Amino acid sequence: MSPTFLVLLVLCTPSLCYFDPPKDSCFCQLSGNIDECSCNINTVDHFNNIKVYPRLRSLLRKDYFRFFKVNLKRECPFWHDDSKCAMKYCHVLPCGEGEVPQGIKGEGGRSDEAKCEDKQLDYLNTTISEKMREDLVMWTAYDDALDDFCVKDDKDEEAEYVDLLLNPERYTGYKGTSANRIWNSIYLENCFRPKTFYSLYIPSHMLSNMCLEERVYYRAISGLHSSINIHLCANYLLSNSGLSLANPKGEWGPNLKEFQRRFSPETTNGEGPHWLRNLYFVYLLELRALAKAAKYLEHEKYYTGDEMEDFDTQMAVKDLLNVAQQFSGHFDESSMFTGSAQAKRLKTEFKEHFRNVTRIMDCVGCDKCKLWGKLQTRGLGTALKILFSQNLNHKLFRLQREEIVALFNAFGRLSTSIYKLDDFRQMLRGHDEL
Repeated sequence: MSPTFLVLLVLCTPSLCYFDPPKDSCFCQLSGNIDECSCNINTVDHFNNIKVYPRLRSLLRKDYFRFFKVNLKRECPFWHDDSKCAMKYCHVLPCGEGEVPQGIKGEGGRSDEAKCEDKQLDYLNTTISEKMREDLVMWTAYDDALDDFCVKDDKDEEAEYVDLLLNPERYTGYKGTSANRIWNSIYLENCFRPKTFYSLYIPSHMLSNMCLEERVYYRAISGLHSSINIHLCANYLLSNSGLSLANPKGEWGPNLKEFQRRFSPETTNGEGPHWLRNLYFVYLLELRALAKAAKYLEHEKYYTGDEMEDFDTQMAVKDLLNVAQQFSGHFDESSMFTGSAQAKRLKTEFKEHFRNVTRIMDCVGCDKCKLWGKLQTRGLGTALKILFSQNLNHKLFRLQREEIVALFNAFGRLSTSIYKLDDFRQMLRGHDEL
């Protein structure tokens, strides 16, 4: 066999698991080292499924983390779209009066250091003019905005608290042109792309033509997309026949065929298994953010007004952060955005692209999908803020409550996705044995 033929064979093969794939071919890329990281997939599987997932599952049921304030009524800033999902599963039930702990609504229980700074500011306010005070507030807001990767909406008049446990992420039936337009806009208009490539998804073999920062951005978006798709496949309305007087909410569970449709190499031009690899990448990115911000997060009060609940939450957070810091194969952000003016420009583009992604969530026509899309993009944006902020170790660095809630819940979604992958793997093996 000639060397020329061998080269052509390699170049013309989209994936080693594309032709004559086994039933579990979705998982054919889930081995070896994770791109841009120093650890392998098997290590992450064991670490997540044994150490992280059980802790997160318990922690996210705590009152501090189950209530999320969000504005689901913002207009889409990019296009006019009246295609709202009319199915009842798209609906979000906001919290009623008295359902949210007073401590959360009042955002009390901040650290003694923050209270001390408030007293200092109060004193300062008596010694300066009103105009100077307004300028200080504006400058502080501007400095905070420089670090933000998200467009925030929890201070809007129309923002409401939502109980995440009563509004779980699952397949709602929202699909078609409106749903496709969301991801088309994210990938085509708000991602870094090779200059001569115009398809929606960038083939895995072309990522090497992009710089590190561009690859990180694409893999993070792709990994988030994969995670959301796994949630929908794992919590799917299996049959309309499940709806009855005895079971009015229907029967929900894993849909193996839908999982294969979204990730098998034969239905994705060989790319599905690579998209699953990107899930592991964004998982490590957010894990690194938790570990990097551990010192700050350990001093949060997680205040709800229930002294025992708050203490338990603090202890559970510290336990999880201790586990996160013990992981040895963290994503390394130190080589990104370093050096030249070009790197500074790239960081600005990186941030603006992602801020637009958070704004695109206002265009989602399904309220439940919008809720979880907003929460997960804000969580990822908070992780990016932690990783790339110049002020993380500054005493004035602050994360708002909704940023913390989004960060932990978003990481919880990624952790659940990796855990559910093992369920789908076992289901496929069971099919092979039949």
